[in-house]
Amino acid sequence: MKTDTLKRIATLLVFLIAQVLLLDYIHLLGVATPLLYVYFILQFPYQHPKWSILLWGFSMGLSVDIFTNTPGVAAASLTAIAAIQPYYLGMFMSRDVLSGFKPSIKSLGALRYSYYAIPLVLLYCMLFFTFEQFSFFNPLRWIACVVGSAAITLALIFTFETAKKK
Repeated sequence: MKTDTLKRIATLLVFLIAQVLLLDYIHLLGVATPLLYVYFILQFPYQHPKWSILLWGFSMGLSVDIFTNTPGVAAASLTAIAAIQPYYLGMFMSRDVLSGFKPSIKSLGALRYSYYAIPLVLLYCMLFFTFEQFSFFNPLRWIACVVGSAAITLALIFTFETAKKK
């Protein structure tokens, strides 16, 4: 196996273990749960094969679903984000960028990385909580879950990115 594949498997396992054993038990104000595993998809480099990103996204989502008893919710949401990520990241790249370019605060800058990460995390949280609740019966709770979870997830992502930068 390639070293890159082994690193991705290790990263998937670290995010999965962190989510299942720690982050799933955090519910700030009963609505905000960190969904840090979406960061796994945000880290894929520019011009990485799209089929591979989809496969990794589905694998991570399915693994989370198995351990958190959310049948298909994380898999569907993360696969949708994995389908969008290569095209959305391409909006921030110039044509002369190398194919191994990895998105980070260090490589994109804080503002451009914010423009990259915030919409994808918000979209992920919207999809996740829409599929989870499967109704708009209580729209205020849905909005609170989406905004709260996105905020705490983004805070963790930016904390990791800042720590990685130094």
